[in-house]
Amino acid sequence: MSLEKHDLIHEIPESKDAIHHLKTSNNHFAKLFDEYHEVDHAVHHFEVGAENTSDEHLENLKKQRLNLKDQLSGMIREYESSASQ
Repeated sequence: MSLEKHDLIHEIPESKDAIHHLKTSNNHFAKLFDEYHEVDHAVHHFEVGAENTSDEHLENLKKQRLNLKDQLSGMIREYESSASQ
């Protein structure tokens, strides 16, 4: 089991500038970004044993984090594609 945090900038370091731009210019992206990091923090909190939770709850949080990451990654790719044209 990996206990590392999945901070979005560390997950997609090549998109650091795009992430910063989208966070400051796109309210929907900023909301999803904040939600992603809240869920990631909760997953990390449970994984390090700071608090107990059911396996089902932890798996649901991980699925939620993955779903948010997929949405954010799609928005980043779309922005980067349009910015490079």
